Amino acid sequence: MAGLDNIDNPEVDRDLLYDINGLADGLPGWGERLVTFLGEYGIPVTLVLLVVAAWALVRRRPDAPQAVAGAAWAGIAGAAAYAANAPIREFVARPRPFEDHEGINVLVEGKGGYSFVSDHAGVAMAIAVALFLVHRLLGVVAFCLALTQGFARVLVGVHYPTDIVGGFALGTAVALLLAPPAMAALTPLFRACAGTRRLGWVANPRPAAAEPPPAADGAPGGSGEREPEREPEREPEREPEPEQSQAAPRGRLAT
Repeated sequence: MAGLDNIDNPEVDRDLLYDINGLADGLPGWGERLVTFLGEYGIPVTLVLLVVAAWALVRRRPDAPQAVAGAAWAGIAGAAAYAANAPIREFVARPRPFEDHEGINVLVEGKGGYSFVSDHAGVAMAIAVALFLVHRLLGVVAFCLALTQGFARVLVGVHYPTDIVGGFALGTAVALLLAPPAMAALTPLFRACAGTRRLGWVANPRPAAAEPPPAADGAPGGSGEREPEREPEREPEREPEPEQSQAAPRGRLAT
């Protein structure tokens, strides 16, 4: 159980913080600005755009009301994870890393509040998990962005690594545990929208192509067995009529 003891050891969390945050020391000025922008605004906005893209891709599927409900839940799950973190953050009341440790390179100025758990990490992972339930490819992209988001929050010096792990766990739990009741409430709503003229574009299922009815045996499109061709019936040959004997010439008796 030595591995678990090391994980529970706060020194491991602190050492990882210094190792990851130390990478910021070698970044040029534009690199620091880029990492700060992506970690603070860029990745969250990209995740929201992925939710919109998921809606655009699934709104014409045959199961459009349910699929659009899943895309909507991805956005709602992010907000739910943010709301669920509020009491946790106040209860744990963990200070930011730069408040308790010296030598932290803080790239985001003016950051206040408590550290555990990371709002950015929780929201990002909630969106990623919910998106994966409705669209596999976009879910994988969102998952990679969520991991990048968590790494960036430690890199800029505003979170401990365990803050990120806690955020990932919270976002996953919210997205999975609340998905059934959310889908039960959202699916009828979008099904009703699909049946209206004004809101039908929100979830407009494409009708499935009707399959041609099976044809009778021997007809085109039937079982595929070709009826053998019949030879044309020949008319029976008529026997030649016997030639009539020539009539005897008049005036002569037949002998």
